[in-house]
Amino acid sequence: MSSAPQQLTTIAAGATATVTEINLPPASRPRLMEMGLLVGTKVELVRFAPMGDPVEIKVRGYNLTLRKSEAEQILVRT
Repeated sequence: MSSAPQQLTTIAAGATATVTEINLPPASRPRLMEMGLLVGTKVELVRFAPMGDPVEIKVRGYNLTLRKSEAEQILVRT
């Protein structure tokens, strides 16, 4: 059984999860969708920058950097 959805920023570095919800404003969603970040997509949290922002994830075979405030609005299930 899967765990409850949680913010992308709460999973451990190196962990993989599946996107369950994207709660970003409508103006920000298309940019992420164009980069392949969709509900149902598997992502891996690669690392946090030294000050915790930005967050680097691996999605569909490439690395993507998101602002921490954006990553907190993406819910995932491990």
